Amino acid sequence: MSEGIISEEIDGEPARTGATAGNGPAPEGLPEEAARSRVSVELSEEAARSRASVLRSRAESYVALSRHDAAIADLTEAIALDPDSARAWRLRGESHRLIGRFDAALTDFDEALRLEPDSAYALGSRGQVYAALGRLEEALTDFDHALTLTPESFWVLEGKADALADLGRMDAALDVHARMIALNQDQAYPWLARAELYQRFQLYAEAIDDYTRALGVDPEYARALSRRGEAYRMIDRYDEALADLNRAIELDPDNDRALGSRGAVLSELGDDEAALRDLDRAIELDPEYVWAFRVRGEILQDLERHEEAVADFTRALRLEFGDA
Repeated sequence: MSEGIISEEIDGEPARTGATAGNGPAPEGLPEEAARSRVSVELSEEAARSRASVLRSRAESYVALSRHDAAIADLTEAIALDPDSARAWRLRGESHRLIGRFDAALTDFDEALRLEPDSAYALGSRGQVYAALGRLEEALTDFDHALTLTPESFWVLEGKADALADLGRMDAALDVHARMIALNQDQAYPWLARAELYQRFQLYAEAIDDYTRALGVDPEYARALSRRGEAYRMIDRYDEALADLNRAIELDPDNDRALGSRGAVLSELGDDEAALRDLDRAIELDPEYVWAFRVRGEILQDLERHEEAVADFTRALRLEFGDA
């Protein structure tokens, strides 16, 4: 197989329409936003606060269901009715964040924090937005502030560790992971999180040790099996990699990352046809799986199926770099 396959693969809704919220359909010819304004004007102050409260509560369930456009619609009306609710701004910011509308999320979190400066949730979430935008020092400032308020908040600690890793501050990131493990050492995920950090920095032996610790807590943790299998692949321990990946796929048959990694292992072991079947399935599950296109292209190239190889490499370039 050509050299390129050795590179590692690394692993972060319908809107409501047509009705004013809770007062029946908008009158014919009256836009929904105008109808909402009409409703707001007609409500007493007490009724407006009550309606806003119900909208905020419904929005929380929409967020839990990943129906973020619906949540945003409810929260927008709730904010119009009760603009001093930090909770509404915070929830809307979180919905914007989860669907990648980072500028809108920042605006909402800024307002939430103006109203409630010591909201650890808003600080941590704004930190995640800053990190997604590459504004890592600002992210760390928010994470540190949040941790002064809730020192044992696991998700904030994880956000801080990730930001430190993105800045190349490996030792500081590992210190945070050690704290996460100390707080939750009887759970599998903290071990997996540190293992993935080690793997990101190509410290495969250390990663394998931590994946093994995670699997000691939860022997059927498909993600840990998949990632340990990938770590074994990266140090050419193909039989152990295959065993882990087989078990991960047995537990989670639609695990596209495990299928992609197993495809690469099978190719290294000389079974290109089985490898292509796994990679075909991985791409079917995730049509934007860049690494799988690259690996499949390498295999097709080795098999002298060059037109298909060109198609896969072209797709990978388009997905990763926006090539036309």
